Amino acid sequence: MKRLVRVAVVEPSDIICEGVKSLFVGSEYDVVCTTTNINHLIDRLPTYSPDVVIVGSQLVANLSQGVRYAYPNLQGVVLILLSTTVCDDEIVRYFDNVVNIYDSREQILRKMESAIEQNQTNPYSDSHDLSERERDVLVLVAKGMANKEIADKLNISIHTVMSHRKNIAHKTGIKSVAGLTVYALLNNLLDAADVNM
Repeated sequence: MKRLVRVAVVEPSDIICEGVKSLFVGSEYDVVCTTTNINHLIDRLPTYSPDVVIVGSQLVANLSQGVRYAYPNLQGVVLILLSTTVCDDEIVRYFDNVVNIYDSREQILRKMESAIEQNQTNPYSDSHDLSERERDVLVLVAKGMANKEIADKLNISIHTVMSHRKNIAHKTGIKSVAGLTVYALLNNLLDAADVNM
């Protein structure tokens, strides 16, 4: 029998907490803690020993350097952002995945599974793997779009696009559009038919 994945939910709204908890009934996820305060979880981390921590976006809106930086005890834990409010792209990139309050149960379970698999295959994902938004930007760069077009398509500022491009170059070690296109193709982020040649 497969071991249950231990989940902690940190969200200021009791209704949302209970709703998230109910989504996992009958799944491979066991909600071991629901709390409205991340410090409560950190204080009791050895007791709960979660594999995954789902954090409401309202709680991290002011963390400019990310949750793992602010709470180093969460280094070995899969972090999922529960997007209930608009959240800055710079904060989003510090999470292993993002679930939206409007996602279906199947979408949430798929995103959870994806984040866990990614974390298991590369435990250093914070510094090397691209965030979901960075992958979106990379794909659009590989398709030949300019920064302004990418900003318009993703509804973000040009400054944010340039910041993502800088992070992509740093994480991949690739600066040229051609190199990034090859990277996207090799990592199955893009189909060859989608590339303008």
